[in-house]
Amino acid sequence: MFKRIDHVELIPRDFDHAIGFYTEILSFTVKQRMMINAPPLEEIAYLALGDTVLELMRVKEPVIGEQDPWQTGYRLMAIEVEDMDQAVAYLAGKGVPVTWGPVTFGRSKRAEIQDPDGNAIELRQW
Repeated sequence: MFKRIDHVELIPRDFDHAIGFYTEILSFTVKQRMMINAPPLEEIAYLALGDTVLELMRVKEPVIGEQDPWQTGYRLMAIEVEDMDQAVAYLAGKGVPVTWGPVTFGRSKRAEIQDPDGNAIELRQW
């Protein structure tokens, strides 16, 4: 019946800046981008990283809410990395600071960064 999580949707403050962050820094590729005439929705972009799809939505006058990664509800999206130290160094060179960690959990390592809108993104090395 249920197969898998198909995609995650985000509404960024700056649609084009968010596409740049996910494609230029985190290596997502633009799978599809299209204008939509379904107010308040204006445009969508599907970004892929491996089998994972992220849908960015441009909406007219998005409401900007407070970001607290430790609140109840949606927490974060996690991206698997091959080498935590290499990933952290690469991101630092791109001006993306680690907001938590890296920490070791058993045989895995975990760290967190944020996208331009403050959405938490976990980095995980298994």
